[in-house]
Amino acid sequence: MKRFPAFDPPEYVNWEAEPALVEAFGRAWAGDEARRAVVDGLRAEQLLALYAGMVRTRLHDVMLKRWVRQGVISKAWLGTGEEATTIGPVHALDRARDVVAPMIRNAGACCEMGMSLTAMLCGYLGTEDAPSRGRDGHVGDFAHRVLQPVSTIGNMPPVAAGIALASAIRNEGRVVLTWIGDGSVNAGPTHEAFNFAAVTRLPVIFIVQNNQVALGTRVDAHRLPADFRDLHRAYGCAGGSFDGNNVLDAYAATTLAAARCRRGEGPVLLDAETFRMGGHATHDEQEARVVLAPELFAHWGKRDPIGLFEEWLKGRGIAEETLTDIERRASDEVDRAAEEALESRERRSPKPDTALEGVYAE
Repeated sequence: MKRFPAFDPPEYVNWEAEPALVEAFGRAWAGDEARRAVVDGLRAEQLLALYAGMVRTRLHDVMLKRWVRQGVISKAWLGTGEEATTIGPVHALDRARDVVAPMIRNAGACCEMGMSLTAMLCGYLGTEDAPSRGRDGHVGDFAHRVLQPVSTIGNMPPVAAGIALASAIRNEGRVVLTWIGDGSVNAGPTHEAFNFAAVTRLPVIFIVQNNQVALGTRVDAHRLPADFRDLHRAYGCAGGSFDGNNVLDAYAATTLAAARCRRGEGPVLLDAETFRMGGHATHDEQEARVVLAPELFAHWGKRDPIGLFEEWLKGRGIAEETLTDIERRASDEVDRAAEEALESRERRSPKPDTALEGVYAE
């Protein structure tokens, strides 16, 4: 896909695929018979939908970064380099009934669940027609089965467990999916949610999105061992790992986890190793380059999840023109959404006298 020198991480600007990494991309699920069957069963249109979802998510983040540079907003929390960990799992769900509880870095989940890009961008601008009606920069819409993120660390997992409990009591057959940052695993509410979900066999999938750093603390400074592959064993529930930069491995692992949940076999705790190709937010990009070694950025920069998937698709006979057309349509969609969101900011600022509406239960 097109690279943006002004907005992309330096490692992505002149990105070129390494043949060995493209080959490894296609082997990620080869050793797991069940995952291999899931990937082999994907139709061409499903593969292209996964690609479109990742491209749309990347371009959404590029727009946010452009707005920061232009002074439209003060900062943004981006998921650049982590798109596969979001898009693959969402596409593995039954999006007509399942529920997702994304972190702010999983913004791509909102669009894939049916929310408009305009609504997502309006959330950053705090307009009256934003999903939160201008009250919060976090974006979600339960009409689309997207829970608005809770910003306090570790509090999304228990809410997700609560939604799964309600679904189980009502026999709705829903699966609930949420992501947890590597640092949030250390929070008390996260532990309580894991334990409660396991004991009560709830239909919930927890994805530990290990992007190597919590705010400015490296994972090896707050976690021993510095991975989460065996974390599920502590709670007596099912679990596993997938390549967080491989959208197909993410899709397959989540598909199997969701099927297990629907069979009533309890929660699944998945470990996804990926990398945050920037700062905690746009205001501390340089801090990330100080905290984390240049070798880490170089290593993960070669493993751009969109670039590798693009090369894998071309190797499977997907025409480059097809992928270019998908990118063009995604770019047009993001540009239109940005124009609509900026126009909304001019015309639909929240009225001060509505500040307390929707705050208290009645």
